[in-house]
Amino acid sequence: MQARSAVVDLFGDHLRRRGWWAPVSAILTLTGTVEVAAPATRTAISRLAAQGWLEPRTETGSRGYVASARAQDRWHRAHERIYASSAPPWDGRWHVVHVDSGGDRRRREQVAATLAYLGYGRLGGGGWVSPRPSPELAASLAPLEIGWVAVHGALDPVQDGSLLAARVWDLEGIAAQHRRFEAGLPAVAEVAGAGPEQSYRDRTLLVHEWRRFLFRDPELPRQVLPADWPGHRSRERFLELARALAPAADRHVDEVLGPPTG
Repeated sequence: MQARSAVVDLFGDHLRRRGWWAPVSAILTLTGTVEVAAPATRTAISRLAAQGWLEPRTETGSRGYVASARAQDRWHRAHERIYASSAPPWDGRWHVVHVDSGGDRRRREQVAATLAYLGYGRLGGGGWVSPRPSPELAASLAPLEIGWVAVHGALDPVQDGSLLAARVWDLEGIAAQHRRFEAGLPAVAEVAGAGPEQSYRDRTLLVHEWRRFLFRDPELPRQVLPADWPGHRSRERFLELARALAPAADRHVDEVLGPPTG
């Protein structure tokens, strides 16, 4: 597990209930639980701060970091997506975004990664499509300083939304990833009774693996997915395990940080 991911997962999954702040010493302890070395964690914290995701703050004499307002919004929305019981409702319309394709390769890669995270698939020629508008679109594209336009509407009646989905996204590949994820999950009985530290480790690694689907799976509506879509089963299994591990994992965080004060 990379240090940056360990820090982001810690803030987004645990520190959100504790005011989004933690002392550096506690961050190092908790990322160490998932075998991330302290120097790597310190580097990740510095880079996240330089990019505006974390801000230094000292509380009760302890030097630490708090999630910025921008980070709190992004990580709160990510938390909602991770723990949603199903894909959001769909009104039958598609959101099409066209972005300027200019700029260097790194900028184009940043644009592609940003739009994929927000649930958009590439149409080609600067075009991207999603079954629903992302509320984060404008704020996410603004730092990249690119021009873009968007249209929200239904397909021509003679066209099939399922064919569009199969053209834009590698549904077979996404389905295979869901099957592999589900196959690697333990039964709830196997994790029940684990101690706080082990539960924190297991839950962090579980959530980290599921969080990858935010970049892979656009959460397409059932109407355009193949029958018996494996993503529905893997989501159910993930949520079941995450709920089973949560109480003990939260205890570990509280043991490291002390009882919540808010």
